[in-house]
Amino acid sequence: MKPIAPATIAIAVVLFSGCSASEVINTGGDTKCKDFTAQDEKKQTDEISKMLKDKSGAEPNNLEISATRLSALTYCQTVGKEDTKISEAPHG
Repeated sequence: MKPIAPATIAIAVVLFSGCSASEVINTGGDTKCKDFTAQDEKKQTDEISKMLKDKSGAEPNNLEISATRLSALTYCQTVGKEDTKISEAPHG
């Protein structure tokens, strides 16, 4: 078996195991509400931090991350649909 085969198999397992993209990689603002609400606080914080950094180009501060995470979570739990992106939630 060639050395590349185990890596290829591992990637295939991840892709076809039923995991959503945001469970495997940090998708930032493209994260869907259904995935975001199922994540733990650390993963949510990582998604929000990436979204804010992608938007502004600068590292967001902790207050901005916390406020935006709460806004996205509240939005997803109320008016957001399962497939709504967290970037659609109102935030500063």
